[in-house]
Amino acid sequence: MDAFRIFIVEDDKIFAKRLQYELSLNSDLELSIYTDGKSLIQALKQEPDLITLDYHLPDSQGDELLKIIIEQNPKTPVIMISGQQDVTTALDLMKNGAYDYLVKGDDLINRLRNLIHNVREKVQLEKKVEQLEAELTKKFTFTNLIRGKSSSMIKVFQLMKKALASKISVSITGETGTGKELVAKAIHFNSPRKDGPFVAVNVSAIPSELIESEMFGFEKGAFTGAIGRRIGKFEEANGGTLFLDEIGDMDFNMQSKLLRVLQEEEFTRIGSNKEVKTNCRIMVATHKNLAEEVKNGNFRGDLYYRLLGLPIELPPLRERDQDVILLSKYFIQEFCKDNGLPKKNLSTAAIKKLKSYNFPGNVRELKAIIELALVLGSEDEITDEDISFNSSLGLDDLFSKDMTLKQYNLKIVEHYLKKYDDDIKLVAEKLDIGKSTIYRMINNYKGDS
Repeated sequence: MDAFRIFIVEDDKIFAKRLQYELSLNSDLELSIYTDGKSLIQALKQEPDLITLDYHLPDSQGDELLKIIIEQNPKTPVIMISGQQDVTTALDLMKNGAYDYLVKGDDLINRLRNLIHNVREKVQLEKKVEQLEAELTKKFTFTNLIRGKSSSMIKVFQLMKKALASKISVSITGETGTGKELVAKAIHFNSPRKDGPFVAVNVSAIPSELIESEMFGFEKGAFTGAIGRRIGKFEEANGGTLFLDEIGDMDFNMQSKLLRVLQEEEFTRIGSNKEVKTNCRIMVATHKNLAEEVKNGNFRGDLYYRLLGLPIELPPLRERDQDVILLSKYFIQEFCKDNGLPKKNLSTAAIKKLKSYNFPGNVRELKAIIELALVLGSEDEITDEDISFNSSLGLDDLFSKDMTLKQYNLKIVEHYLKKYDDDIKLVAEKLDIGKSTIYRMINNYKGDS
């Protein structure tokens, strides 16, 4: 534990030496004596942890010095010490920033020791909080939270930086496992709202009949089982960011209510008529093509344009070739550090195997593959035999029953349509067939499946 530095400011040299001796019995206190205000002011740049300040000094008064100390070292607590009991002076000093006011007497040392103990605990707690905040800030820097050097990820980083300066809504799209929530967190924790809460809601995981109460909260007795008031996610995120994941799965009726909240910046809890103001930034994410959902009547157009804000599209891992090994090495490093394991390297064969795979589960799948390889492997390095892929086509299920070739073809096409959100043009390119072939297969062969 670092020594706790105390400046004793006292013109009575005998009394100062007594204080120094009594307090020095606690060996981890570092004590310095100053007999006038001028020498104290010159020493303030050393940033002591605590100052005991005599009210009457030969060259200055305690209230004047207190003002200077607070201006130069606002975080340093100051305990005023005086030979006279003066309630008015004590109150004025406390009002102007003094930590406490002590009168010289028989019990001064004991009272001072107790105050030092309390101040020390407070200072240590504040330092710990500052350290945690610094670690948090470092943890959520773009490059620490989201790793990538591919050209597609550099574009993502550029857009993320543009999102920092304003309250503009951010819509994040991308396949499952590409890291949409990580992007939202990185934006939040690097924005002016970083000290506010980050509240994430997976819309698809909440039943439609419960989502309104989850979002807006409810009053006691609003419905059966409402035994007390409960705040919703909008209130919980006040002053920070509300991240709505899988927004494309939101019930159409709830979409209307969400739109009103975004327009009016207020809402009512269930069972109440009182409007509650909200001040939170909205970020949304989805793996769906919301523009197509609007076109198909599944998503409100006015809400879509309200949420669109700054769109950020995350590329799938298969389009980030040079990032696969970079991410793999990062996952190895983090897993070994968290589990107290010696760091392992990737063999040449393992690197080749990883590069040959298209990762339908994206970054999330890569992380799981690497962690499993570290658990299964017994050598100093990860070999190609340690790396196992689950087939994205589910071949065991595909061949579990007899089907015609037409039916197999249809299953493959259906798989790719689901994987690429019914983007027929993209599926046609991936399978190297014409769009008309896909339409014909769906229309003609559906009955055979």
